[in-house]
Amino acid sequence: MRNNVKPSYWAQRTKLEKRLMLAVGVAAVLAIAFLAAFLATVLLKATVNITDMPQTSELRISPSMPPAVISKGFNEDDVCNTPGCVHTASKLLLNMDEQVDPCDDFYDFACGSFVKNTRIPDDKTSVNTFSIITDQLQEQIRTLLDEPVTPGEPRPFVLAKTLYQACMNRTAIEARGVQPLLDMLRRLGGWPVLDGDSWDERSFSWDESVYRFRAAGYSVDYFLDFSISVDVKNSTKRIIDLDQASLGLSREYLNRGFSDKLVQAYYEYMVDIAVLLGAERSRAEVELKESLQFEMKLANISLPLEKRRNATSLYNPMTIAELQQKFPKIPWLTYINRLLAPHVKVGLEEIAIVNVPKYITDLEMLLEKTPRRVQANYVMWRVSGASVSYLTESLRRRQLAYVTALSGKTERESRWKECADTASMSLSIAVGALYIRKYFNENSKANALEMVNDIRQQFRRTLAEVEWMDETTRRAALDKADSMAAHIAYPNEMLDNDKLTEFYSGLEMSSDKLMESVLNLTLFGTEYLFSKLREPVNKTDWVTHGRPAIVNAFYSSIENSIQFPAGILQGAFFSATRPAYMNYGAIGFVIGHEITHGFDDQGRQFDKNGNLIDWWQEETKQKYLEKAKCIIDQYSNYTVKEVGLKLNGVNTQGENIADNGGIKEAYYAYEAWTQRHGMEKRLPGLEAYSPKQLFWLSAANTWCAVYRNEAIKLRITTGFHAPGRFRVQGPLSNMEEFARDFRCPPGAPMNPNRKCKVW
Repeated sequence: MRNNVKPSYWAQRTKLEKRLMLAVGVAAVLAIAFLAAFLATVLLKATVNITDMPQTSELRISPSMPPAVISKGFNEDDVCNTPGCVHTASKLLLNMDEQVDPCDDFYDFACGSFVKNTRIPDDKTSVNTFSIITDQLQEQIRTLLDEPVTPGEPRPFVLAKTLYQACMNRTAIEARGVQPLLDMLRRLGGWPVLDGDSWDERSFSWDESVYRFRAAGYSVDYFLDFSISVDVKNSTKRIIDLDQASLGLSREYLNRGFSDKLVQAYYEYMVDIAVLLGAERSRAEVELKESLQFEMKLANISLPLEKRRNATSLYNPMTIAELQQKFPKIPWLTYINRLLAPHVKVGLEEIAIVNVPKYITDLEMLLEKTPRRVQANYVMWRVSGASVSYLTESLRRRQLAYVTALSGKTERESRWKECADTASMSLSIAVGALYIRKYFNENSKANALEMVNDIRQQFRRTLAEVEWMDETTRRAALDKADSMAAHIAYPNEMLDNDKLTEFYSGLEMSSDKLMESVLNLTLFGTEYLFSKLREPVNKTDWVTHGRPAIVNAFYSSIENSIQFPAGILQGAFFSATRPAYMNYGAIGFVIGHEITHGFDDQGRQFDKNGNLIDWWQEETKQKYLEKAKCIIDQYSNYTVKEVGLKLNGVNTQGENIADNGGIKEAYYAYEAWTQRHGMEKRLPGLEAYSPKQLFWLSAANTWCAVYRNEAIKLRITTGFHAPGRFRVQGPLSNMEEFARDFRCPPGAPMNPNRKCKVW
């Protein structure tokens, strides 16, 4: 309960204001000694009526005005009072905790009230700037998909609405029960735990099961990841890629052993789903424990994330003939041709990239000594687990209990949200085309492009000035920065109904058969990708960049391109109705982040054409690695107090390098913008803060977030991004410009004596 006694003026001041007010007080004492006459005038003016002064939450009559205001000769004309500015100021003030000294902890200063006052809904694992905008996007997509199909409507839009209707048609889903999955399991060869003693072991082989999954629309990656990817040594071509299996639970958890809490939750989930499908519990407990132990062995022979950051070590080309010689227990020519049929037929001279050769050697031995029944129980579990979301409420309730153990959220999203997500993820081009036509503001595209060019110029300046880089490497780096393509909002082809219709030709949806419709979609995607093997790579292909209804941004090392979909060019990230310092601090930070990804620990391994080529002189490469180690060590020392876990500085280094470079580029780009356009006005209620200080506040607001403890553990264990707090504290504490703008004394937490800087 709030105390109604108003605190004293001094108690209401922040540590920063107190420090600055004392400094002004000292200056005033010195002034008295020399300017007694002037002091008399000032004392007379102190009797002026309080109503003559502008009144705001940050400006009060006192002997000492906040220095940030005084420094600019503050008056009412310096405040922006447009609706856009008022709205922006309100958001910042709602998130801030001005009782915190910004030099002690800028995250708590900028986001403290957000953290204290934000309740995580039961259907979410976290709330952050991205999720808030995604919620708005979901509402817009729901409106689009809820509209009835009109005569003559382009077929892709009909498909999207049909899938949404199938997902919302709970009556049909419940009426069909689990039969669609039972029929599918029978078609795939049967799940031993369901079939009991009638299951025929002779009818199963692991490779034949993969061919059946391929034909049905399920994953082909349960034993061995098979894909068609761009050849990283020649990014104009596509190539077969073989990698370690995709797992049902992250290897980081599976490797902890059967007694681990989350592994136990996973095991109990497997057993319960099998029982709900008709298995005897006692049989399920025994057989699925064996299949889980098989999956744990797959995890054990897989390469950890930390060892997958060096792209060169994952590039091991072999002909199919060499594969057959090196790994003789797998029928490679048959295996690959069965998966690629009917699109392409390969011969023994065909080259494939093997990411982890030792994994395949170990897999051969593991398959040799694992009974077929155990293998079949494992993959049929994976098929069943992949199907649960599209079946009955009883199955979905059990799935939710498992998700609760994993992430902490205790409710599913509203049905309409799940269905909007299913449609927008599975038919991203069709739904995206609907979205941009109705909701996207075209002015945002031009403004974003201007900011990209501004920020790219600042990164170019950094490359030109960085002292540890030799001239040969510097020229190549500048060339790469200049060659980086930018894809903003959406490709123009998404406005062409004929192109959309052609892309989706052959795809069928049914409004009363959800599981089959989703499998049709996954099969459609597999056919599309596998058919591309012989086609040259088009790095500006509209299909590749056709996901505008998403709140995210991307860098592609293969394309050497950055992408900012329409979905992120709104809300807290961007608005044309607010000052530029807000946009440069928010979307500008994101733009800089993506540009810097081209020069993080992984992006730097690729040249301007997206090829895996070592273009670094050895001495400069070693200096880079030293600077990257500073970032690794800095973030490895951060502890998430809520769960008592330290961050993984190795796994997060790419994102951390991008954050540190990105905020610097955005800051200098805003300085350049100010030189062109002049100083901007301040925000109402925040008059004490200069435009540069508001830039930093905007940047920090981008990462205001609250997480469930289970979700943050998952993020630390398996993720590549630091939690929001450290995406603010880390980069800003490394910036001398931040310390200068907030007058942070040397040695303050946000102005440490040792700073890390790669770019």
